[in-house]
This record gives sequence, C-alpha cells and structure tokens, in this order.
Amino acid sequence: MAQIRRALAMGFFDGVHIGHAALLRKAGLRASELGAVPSVLSFDVHPDNLIFNRETQLINDARGRKEIIRRCFGIDNVVFLHFNRQLMNMPWEDFASHVVEELNVCSFIVGYDFTFGSRGEGNGQKLREFSASRGISCDIIEPVMLDGQVVSSTLIREMIEAGNIEQANRYLGHPHCLYDTVHSGYHIGRKLEAPTINMFFPEGVIVPRHGVYAAKVALPDGETYPAVTNVGIRPTFSDDGKVSVESHLLGYEGNLYGVPTRIDFYHFIRPEVKFDSFEALSAQIRLDAAAASAFFEEQPC
Repeated sequence: MAQIRRALAMGFFDGVHIGHAALLRKAGLRASELGAVPSVLSFDVHPDNLIFNRETQLINDARGRKEIIRRCFGIDNVVFLHFNRQLMNMPWEDFASHVVEELNVCSFIVGYDFTFGSRGEGNGQKLREFSASRGISCDIIEPVMLDGQVVSSTLIREMIEAGNIEQANRYLGHPHCLYDTVHSGYHIGRKLEAPTINMFFPEGVIVPRHGVYAAKVALPDGETYPAVTNVGIRPTFSDDGKVSVESHLLGYEGNLYGVPTRIDFYHFIRPEVKFDSFEALSAQIRLDAAAASAFFEEQPC
C-alpha cells in the first residue's frame, strides 16, 4: 500500500488558538489541492522545558491538543514527537529530511516564528528553501492580531490564570477546555443535593483562577449540559491543598464515573471561598446555578 501524502502543519499548538487556526486551515486547503491528508506534527513536551531548563505550564496536554484539532478542524492525523536531547541537537536539515521521509510530506505549513533543529537554526525561510529544492510547497503564516496584539499561547495562559476566561476564549477561538475521565469523589455534593462529577487538570497544565465558572460538560454521546464548575482546593471540606474540578450538571441525572468527559469554561462567576456551614454552601450553590443558567440564557453557546 502506498504511503499517504501529507500536508503538514508543524508547531507546538498549545491551546490551539486563532493563530494556530490559520495554519490548520491552510493545511486543509493545501491537502485538498494536492490530494493529500491534512496532518499536524507536534511534540509531547514543550521544547522550552529542555532548552531553557524551565517548565512551561501548558494550556492543554497532548491529548487535549489532539482532541481540539480533531474536533474544531477535522484533522485526525496528528503525530507527536518526543522532544529529547537528540532531537534538540539535531541539525535542522537532518530534522527536515527525516520528517519528509518518514511522513511523506508534500507541503509544509509553519508559523512566522517557528524554529527547529540545533540552536533553533531552522526557521520558516530556510524550510521554504529546503522544500523548494525538493518540489515541496511551504507556507509561512503571518502573525494573527487581536485587540492590537499578537495572539500567543503565553498571553492566553496569563488570561486563564487571572480568570479572564471570556477574553481567553476570544483568543482561543473556542472555549478553554479540560479533558479527563470522571473520578469518584467525596460524595459531598449529593449531601448538598447538588451531585458533582470530579476531574483533575493533568500535571503540567495551567490551572485557571480558583473559583466558580459557568461551564458546559460534553459527554461521549455528544450531549452537552450547562454546569456550575468549581476549580480549587475545596477549603470548606479539605486542607490538603489538592486542586480538583467539580461540576454540578444542570438537568442531568445519572452516573458518569469512569466516563471520558470534556468541560468547556465560559464565564468566571466568583472566587472560591470557605463557608462556615453546609447550609451556607448549599445556598451559594443554588445562587451559582442560577447565575450560570442566566449567563447561558443571555449568551446562548
């Protein structure tokens, strides 16, 4: 069987924001023109972790990025390379040649600031010249601007940390989301007559500002439910400092333990606070549910 030909967008794609969207749409266009498969090449860990010896908190882990690319852009062919010292020190020409040979690339699509190879010596212009000598097209996508500034993952991380979810979503082009399997919790929500599903942010992924959010929960069957989601350390019930994500689905009854689920964050309602009693917390949950319902009624999503 002949190897598939790929129109390949390359980058890390953290958050898969509207700047990345320009690359992914171009990959789809080139694939259609060339009779190829739109594809993405990314890395499992952020290169900065190794290059600068510092951990970069991500908007999404590899699973999340792959799911967003598939769901929002219809690209199923996503390849992850393990970024290690061998890859970091590889001459840029060797890296480009390896990718062409292994993935049968007929078209490259990269961002204006994409660098690769030893000491980051490879860039879009060098890749374009390399590609031209092999009869391969190469598109370099210019920066995407919003509100007078370049859209970047770094900027969006700052928005998420500050709880500016609606602004972050504008820059992402889709709701900020968390993918996880529902875990068994402490069943406190049931005692409050507001049963919740419990999820966690993967290690290395940025945690939004602690507080309560209007969110939507998407189930594997495609159904979505509005929800009140608390991100934080549950100070009323625990002092272990462990961050959890607890969502009370509005209008849903059932058991979701062990079910792979997605939470889409839409609106920051209030900061997380410690309550003096179950009764006070229960009353606040009812107010939060009303606030989430009102938000979605005013701004259908």
